[in-house]
Amino acid sequence: MDIIVAIDLIDGKCVRLIQGDFERKKIYHKNPLEIALILENHGISRLHLVDLDGAKKGKVVHWKILENIAKHTHLIIDFGGGLHSEEDIRTVFENGGHMATVGSIAVKKPFLLKKWIYTYGGDKILLGVDVKDNKIATNGWTKFSDYPFLDFLQEKSNHGVKKVFCTDISRDGVLSGPSFLLYKKIIEKFPNIEFIASGGISNMDDVDQLFNLGCSGVIIGKAVYENKISLSDLKDWIRKKNNNKSIC
Repeated sequence: MDIIVAIDLIDGKCVRLIQGDFERKKIYHKNPLEIALILENHGISRLHLVDLDGAKKGKVVHWKILENIAKHTHLIIDFGGGLHSEEDIRTVFENGGHMATVGSIAVKKPFLLKKWIYTYGGDKILLGVDVKDNKIATNGWTKFSDYPFLDFLQEKSNHGVKKVFCTDISRDGVLSGPSFLLYKKIIEKFPNIEFIASGGISNMDDVDQLFNLGCSGVIIGKAVYENKISLSDLKDWIRKKNNNKSIC
């Protein structure tokens, strides 16, 4: 299971929102590159970089930050927020993104997602499904669709989506624990999808439970910034899992 740390960007700064509310944000650091370097030095290999300004505006805004982090680290970066056009996805890959994270366009422009999967391959596209009260959120969690999310996932799986992360917005940024039952249901229904858990992760027990559940990755945000989960603990966890893998 990959440990993936999130950096959410507003005005070029590292922030976290509470339940996706732009009015309830907390700034944690003014320099995303410094955070990325610290993460890499603690054994983190994957970064979930979210352009919240881009998500709100409907176009990529912080591509320069992506370029800077990709240039100065070896992190595997998935970048999302505001990808609505061919120009947006090219911007991601041309500036060092390893995967393009898509959300809103999968709901609003499904034909475009199918085209991107055909052009770049399913391994290069990470589908983010953000859910609140069983409704899919779009546009930086500011709008909601009535499309049942499990039916939505089935359709996208049929179209070639291979990697998915799901965030329960009601749990995001409040450290209340992940949506284990929701994730269990998704993993059982879609065993061929690489499923990544996101939202509400507050301690290492949560990480262990998600690993045992069969998640292929876990995105951690606020718990790291609030020091509920230390980077040293994550480093130890990664080392142990790698050692176990070597023994096997």
